[in-house]
Amino acid sequence: MADKRDYYEVLGVDKNADEATLKKAYREMAKKYHPDMHPDDAEAEAKFKEATEAYGVLSDPDKRRQYDQYGHAAFEGGMNGGMNFDFSGMDFSDIFGDIFGDFFGGGSRRTSNGPMRGQNVRTSVRITFEEAAFGCNKEIEVVLKDQCETCHGSGAKPGTSKVTCSKCGGKGRVVMTSQSFFGTMQNVTTCPDCRGSGQIIKEKCPDCSGTGYISRKKRIEVSIPAGIDDGQAVRIRDKGEPGVNGGPRGDLLVEVRVTAHPIFQRRDYDIYSSAPISFAQAALGGEVIIDTLDGKVSYEVKPGTQTDTRIRLRGKGIPSLRNPNTRGDHYVTLVVQVPTSLNGKAKEALKAFDAETGNTLNGATQVKEAKAKKKGFKDMMKDVLDDF
Repeated sequence: MADKRDYYEVLGVDKNADEATLKKAYREMAKKYHPDMHPDDAEAEAKFKEATEAYGVLSDPDKRRQYDQYGHAAFEGGMNGGMNFDFSGMDFSDIFGDIFGDFFGGGSRRTSNGPMRGQNVRTSVRITFEEAAFGCNKEIEVVLKDQCETCHGSGAKPGTSKVTCSKCGGKGRVVMTSQSFFGTMQNVTTCPDCRGSGQIIKEKCPDCSGTGYISRKKRIEVSIPAGIDDGQAVRIRDKGEPGVNGGPRGDLLVEVRVTAHPIFQRRDYDIYSSAPISFAQAALGGEVIIDTLDGKVSYEVKPGTQTDTRIRLRGKGIPSLRNPNTRGDHYVTLVVQVPTSLNGKAKEALKAFDAETGNTLNGATQVKEAKAKKKGFKDMMKDVLDDF
């Protein structure tokens, strides 16, 4: 008996676990390792049997009392290495009814021939960055199902009608019997003949082939709200697949794909971009023109602005989906453009600039040359830099 694991350890419960805890633990184990869920898997079957054996003992007050007192030795002398349990008096119906219901959509709690909502239909539409920011209307083409005009949705050939399914008697559900570890098991599942409708079509409509619906291409206008982001979807109610047995239609879900912008990048409701400024604008300050969603705006650069300085344009970002009157901000990184080609006049001006600021190239000689200029330093620099 040394190779047998402790039953409490098998189910993963404490030794003081109550009946509800034991049942919950076993249900999870049975659902995970049931042989019907893992055909030809010897390891899963072994774990399922181990869990069942543990639950068979611990769920029975008398057996549990013996096990707590003597351990596995309490059941020596029987089959299965000392274990000989009779499961015939145990009720597993609630456990396995839930298990098979989860996996196969069966279970006595469900009624498969009642009204059911139709499936949702998914499609996509591509829009520009600006359209996503401010909203727009787009017309899309999508294939949708409409009720067949010939049979009026019944699926039966005109002049005929559906008949009650003989297999399920119109209930849409049948009781399936199968052999398991416990012997004969019964499970309620959807009728395979009528597929849960409870009715059979003997003569199908020639136009819809018995489906009751005709697929057609339709053009639908989609109202895309301001502030929508890439990957989000617009839901259009009752434009999806038709319902079953009188159920409502599903919805049409239109996923929005936003084309990348050549300048702007979006993060939540804020926009990020960069703007070049000249060496003169960075050094002397002045007006620069910046592209935004609202068009070009003027911004006053401070003298001595360094490259990669980030400025904030309040309220120039993306409108909020919840409140279009609220917008994010636009952050602009100013990038100083260093001149790559200089004429003689410009070179002399830069040498004078270095001398004036103390960054001399040739010491005292450079300073003397700078002081010898007829124009003032600032005026000369302005003239040169304005030519860049």
